[in-house]
Amino acid sequence: MIKKHNITGIILAGGKSSRMGTDKGFLLFKNKPFIQYSINALKPLTNEILIVSDNPDYDKFGLKRINDITKDTGPISGICSGLVASSTAYNLILSCDIPLINSNILQKLVDAIDDESEIIQIESNGKTMPLIAVYHRSCKDKFLILLQGDERRLRVAVRTCKTKNIILKQENTTFTTNVNTKEELKLIEDVHNH
Repeated sequence: MIKKHNITGIILAGGKSSRMGTDKGFLLFKNKPFIQYSINALKPLTNEILIVSDNPDYDKFGLKRINDITKDTGPISGICSGLVASSTAYNLILSCDIPLINSNILQKLVDAIDDESEIIQIESNGKTMPLIAVYHRSCKDKFLILLQGDERRLRVAVRTCKTKNIILKQENTTFTTNVNTKEELKLIEDVHNH
């Protein structure tokens, strides 16, 4: 069992979402910004939480903010930036657009840490979720090489590492819903207000 002090939480807060017209981390769900849900889910399991974003507005959450090492190159770069700044071998990486996420789901990833796997990711409804995952710090070297070669597809990067998938039971799959559009936000609001 990996202890909390050996795990860093890394939240990819990215940039402006073209579909939402704003930083997704600041969108509100039940009057709390999306990123707060990622922070709350990580807190019990991690020693430190880093936010990867060039937006200083995130400083109000009182966490260490890391600038993205390369601009506008998506999650590979964000993950790299976080891993480079992390002081632990294991890192729980979350995007900031999954407001239903909770610590129980992340605990399953932590429990699955072994000596072999470089990435342990959630699989939900048959889809792997590399932005709800534990990354070993060693991934950063492979990712940096890919970035230099202008590879931006996270799934391609993930395939270069030893991965393990943690398959969620059907009743847990809603917790990993990511919100990309106003319609999707309305959908989860409707479901969770009843």
